Amino acid sequence: MAPCFPCNPEALSGKRITLMGLGTFGGGVAAAEYLVNCGARLTITDTASEENLIKSLDHIRGELNLKLERCTLGGHVEEDFRDAELLVVNPAVRPGNPWIQYVREKSIPITTELGLLWNELRWKGMKVAAVTGSNGKSTTSALLHALFKEHFGTAWLGGNLGGSLLSDLLLMQKGDWVVLEVSSFQLYYLESLQPTTDVAIVTNFSPNHLDWHQIVSHYRESKQRLIEYQNSDGITVLNVDDSASCDWPTRGERHLFGISATDELTINGEEIRFPVLEWTGLKGRHHLANIAAAMTAAQAVGVPLDTMQKGLHQFEPLPHRLQWIGEINGRDFYNDSLATTPESAMAALRAFDRPIILLAGGSDKGSDLEPFAKEIRTRCKQVILMGDTQVKLAELINQHRTSEVALVESLIESLVDYSIANSFSEAMQSAWDASQVGDIILLSPGCASYGWFRDFRERGERFVEQYQQLVTQSTPDRLD
Repeated sequence: MAPCFPCNPEALSGKRITLMGLGTFGGGVAAAEYLVNCGARLTITDTASEENLIKSLDHIRGELNLKLERCTLGGHVEEDFRDAELLVVNPAVRPGNPWIQYVREKSIPITTELGLLWNELRWKGMKVAAVTGSNGKSTTSALLHALFKEHFGTAWLGGNLGGSLLSDLLLMQKGDWVVLEVSSFQLYYLESLQPTTDVAIVTNFSPNHLDWHQIVSHYRESKQRLIEYQNSDGITVLNVDDSASCDWPTRGERHLFGISATDELTINGEEIRFPVLEWTGLKGRHHLANIAAAMTAAQAVGVPLDTMQKGLHQFEPLPHRLQWIGEINGRDFYNDSLATTPESAMAALRAFDRPIILLAGGSDKGSDLEPFAKEIRTRCKQVILMGDTQVKLAELINQHRTSEVALVESLIESLVDYSIANSFSEAMQSAWDASQVGDIILLSPGCASYGWFRDFRERGERFVEQYQQLVTQSTPDRLD
């Protein structure tokens, strides 16, 4: 067991604390502000340059006017860690990082921005509902938040979705519900906190992030940490249709959700016959499981069905999750940049019954891409391949092309076309040039964004920007 950091936030005062990984999306800045306001002597260190972190640094030095002990950019040095009494690490930092090993050898406690938040929530008596899983956790978290907000009046949403709730702590009241999306990276670093939840949801489990975890068992154990420390009076929500996770050992009261053969939601075996996709604005059958998970958790804490119906009507889909961007000359554009796993991208492909031109590929996380390649072969008119996995995906597509042609030569005419893109703008232009009236142009990469982009948000935002450029450049008969 890793050494624990002080559970009383007041004990952070005067502590020498190092924040490893400032980042650019708010979590690092919020952690820095929180720690300095707690009276900590804060050192910030990041491998990124000052130029790349300029927005975060301007916020810290300017608007917040935080006083730091040290700030080391462009790399780490021993002085940043040697005398630290607590390390707050960006969860993207891998367990095998030499500075993580250095800190562990010196028995310095390690936590994250989420760990700081979770500690505060526990200290202040908030109620925590946490969601993890390989796919669907963001949408499930947002859905549960909508249901809780409709019933309880106040609810908070945070965690892996981005940003930070640390800055909202003064607004929170004892007994408020806080819904957190929690990644495997974050759960790994929550070990010393032994996180307990009032509600824990596991959407599903499939191998992912093996570039970070190295082996499936490490990834699984990190996910299971969400339910490992739950008390007997907690509520555990599991997917009865997911054989990889539905039998995980639990301490809390088990509640099961699933989807029937007729696409009805099932909550603890009871079918719910509502047009939930229509109410939420979500597209794709795979979202039925996300809705069922959220409704099962809400029912378990006493939210009535009529209130859930109102909450689903109020729900606004999150960006980058099979998000309709717009239409140009009869072509619809969908941003599904958050589809960083093959399973998520495959689900997106199954959501449409029109010809699809797919933008796929990216950073290699060690996922099995063969099923994705098969799905592309079956459902896509054309695919534009991007990033580090483009060659691997091309080889898999060609492999299936060869085997299918050998079996049925008549399939030659229906084989998916693919092309290789050297930049995202080239990928978008290729998709645009290949499209016809009635086509779907879909960004659903099935891979992480690293290499070409900082993260899935930047990738999705670039997709929207490229779409807007096409709007200004196009004419009614541009492609017709």
